[in-house]
Amino acid sequence: MPGELILIAGPTAVGKSEIALHLAEQLGGEIISVDSMQVYRGMDIGTAKPTVADRRRVKHHLVDIVEPTEPFDAAQFARHAAAAVQETQARGAMPILCGGTGLYFKAFLEGLGEAPPASAELRATLQKIPPAELLQELEARDPATFHRIDRKNLRRVIRAIEVIRLTGKPFSQQRAQWKAPEAAVYRPSSIGIIRDREELRARIDIRVEEMFRRGLVAETKDLLRKGLASNKVAVQALGYRQVIDHLEGRLSLKQAIELVKVRTRQFAKRQLTWFRRQFVLQWITVPSGEEADQTAVRVNQSLSNR
Repeated sequence: MPGELILIAGPTAVGKSEIALHLAEQLGGEIISVDSMQVYRGMDIGTAKPTVADRRRVKHHLVDIVEPTEPFDAAQFARHAAAAVQETQARGAMPILCGGTGLYFKAFLEGLGEAPPASAELRATLQKIPPAELLQELEARDPATFHRIDRKNLRRVIRAIEVIRLTGKPFSQQRAQWKAPEAAVYRPSSIGIIRDREELRARIDIRVEEMFRRGLVAETKDLLRKGLASNKVAVQALGYRQVIDHLEGRLSLKQAIELVKVRTRQFAKRQLTWFRRQFVLQWITVPSGEEADQTAVRVNQSLSNR
């Protein structure tokens, strides 16, 4: 039926991409990546981007669509994702949106409304202000957003203050008034993938070590040569930021690896909290030792029983 699609969300390293791959093969589906960094060409190892072989098995959308020097945001994602869903459904295939960028899921399903456009000049000014001062301003001008926002996510803090300065109104008040686009009529079946906390921690550590073995440092050097530093969002991507600190002498390689593990575990925890608060998901727990194709079968069965 028009409007039908599947959402698969969950924390990083939980195995959702591989599960989605098998599910797509079982259902005759196509995967739409919901990842704010996999859109960038060349950011392969650090984003755990699907391999060329995986993309041959199942068609993937919204992977490698912009250069690392180009800006990309949730509004652009929502437009691209809507087009990808239409294309997929027109071919008679099932769209499977899979990823861990919660804001992109929300933008696609609910829209971003009439938020004021970004001001490059104002944003450049805000990026020069120490984070502590930005948080002080946010707390003073919009306590509701201050207590709700991820204060470690500097990009979101800057956006909130940018909107406040541009409009003179609290960011939280405006968000309540923004309307979802009329096109947001999707009826998704929403699945969340989760594992035992210690197993997820171990998977994160293994993934990070594998990224460095595969050449994350060399990949980062190449991206810097291509202008990665000019993109204030992409250059802060988890993994790449720590490698840059290593390349510039602020961290040893060992320290960089351990810090990426810590930051990834923290990120996974924030993702889980965000998804649980923002969406109603049917959570599927992956037991230790279960292969992705088996989990995909269980997901399929769960969808069929709805």
